[in-house]
Amino acid sequence: MDVSLREVHDSDLPVFFRQLNDPESSRMAAFTPEDPADRDRFDAQWTKMRRDDTVDVRTVLADGDVVGNAAVYGEPGEREVTYWIDRAYWGRGLATAALRELLALIPERPLYARAAADNAASLRVLEKCGFRESARGRGFAPARGAEIDEVVLVLADT
Repeated sequence: MDVSLREVHDSDLPVFFRQLNDPESSRMAAFTPEDPADRDRFDAQWTKMRRDDTVDVRTVLADGDVVGNAAVYGEPGEREVTYWIDRAYWGRGLATAALRELLALIPERPLYARAAADNAASLRVLEKCGFRESARGRGFAPARGAEIDEVVLVLADT
């Protein structure tokens, strides 16, 4: 599949909302909004992100279809990456391809990432893209309704 990134269009938001509300995807991601079904809050968050100069958010396309999003956000020196790929596309290398493309667009380093410690697929994606574990901790995961183990990774200067 041909994976590419582009600016977020208003028409992408219903797709992102549907993806966020997939129970299996949310459980895997773990660190989701407290109420992912709150459409007003979802819309407000996306409006804020798209207007924020410290956020670079992109739509992930696979063969021209909207399959997710990827972003870098935060203050310099503490910026993090995040991504979300529709569950129907898991296991095809799309997250890795999308993250690599995002990293090529964002030259600054270090960049950080966080993942649930039991999210082996996401940890693999991050490691394939050069991220290395830098810390472990615990945090409340709204999608699981519990505190869980979390891995913090860093992509340092190359």
